[in-house]
Parts: sequence; structure tokens; C-alpha cells
Amino acid sequence: MNKSSLSDQELWAEVTAGDSSAFVILYNRHWGKLYQTACFYLKDKSLAEEIVHDIYVVLWDRREFLKIENFQSYIHMTARYHVFKKLKAAKISPIDYIEAYTENSSRTANSEITEKLLQEDFETELKAYLEKLPKRCAEIFLLSRIKQLSNTEIAELLGISKFTVENQITHALKYIRSKINLKSPMID
Repeated sequence: MNKSSLSDQELWAEVTAGDSSAFVILYNRHWGKLYQTACFYLKDKSLAEEIVHDIYVVLWDRREFLKIENFQSYIHMTARYHVFKKLKAAKISPIDYIEAYTENSSRTANSEITEKLLQEDFETELKAYLEKLPKRCAEIFLLSRIKQLSNTEIAELLGISKFTVENQITHALKYIRSKINLKSPMID
């Protein structure tokens, strides 16, 4: 059986059993998109490459302990969180990267706890902002940014036009950015 035809979950099951060839297939499937996303927000190719590389190293090292139900969502959320962390460390407002959060597999227990708390704070803050948006607008935002559906997929799913989807996402982002800007100190 050709392993490249297996689903991400089937490959991940093989990875947890120590199959490095399954890991290579998962790496090849997702590396490019993770790298492009990190590059887009960080504007630094080497830093983006380093983040993606580190994510995969940690995945391999912790494969026996990670309980991943949806590999694609997990890996993309992890990458976004690492980008968010880098932006925050550089004191860049998270408004430029609102999709950022998930588990960071760090090397020490203290940094794992700190990062988990940062993730929870971000999720809580984002949830509070979304609750103040119209229900449909928040739903479209979540489908786009959390479930990573394309605008076309969202339009088809909800039976609305792609233009409406784009407008709703723009509205949600403007609202969230305005709230974060009111909360954040000015950056020089």
C-alpha cells in the first residue's frame, strides 16, 4: 500500500508507532503552507523556516505523547501560535495575526505553562470579541480563521455569496483590531 494515499490521521497513527516515512509524508504535505503563512506574517524567511522546523522536531520528539485528533488543524494552529508568540515577543500587536494560538511544545515545564496561559488568554479574549459581533459574522469568521475554510467553501456551506463572506470577515477583523488597538499601548 502506498503511504502517500493515507489520510493525515492514518499517517499520524503510524508516526506515533515510530514510522519515520509516514512522518516525512506528513511533513511534505504541510510544510509549504506553514512556511508561507509564517513568512507572510513575520516577513522573515529564515525565522519562518526556523519556526516550522522546530515544530516538526518537537512533533517527532513528542509523537508518543501527543494525542492529535485532527493533524492538519493541530499543525496549523501550532504554527500560528508560534508566529503569534514571535510577534508578541517583538512587541508587534496581534491585530496583524488574529488567528494565532495553540499548544507550543517547549522544552521546559515553566515555558509550557506560560505558553498555555497565553493561549488561553488569547482564546478568551477572542471569544469575548466574537460574542459582541452579529452571530452570522462571528460564525463566518470562525469558519474562515479557525476551521480554515476558503471563502468559496463558506459561501457554499451557508448559501450566501462569496462577496458577503468577504465583507463579514472584513467587518469582524476591523472590529477585533479596533478593540485590540484600544487595549494595546502605542508601539514606537
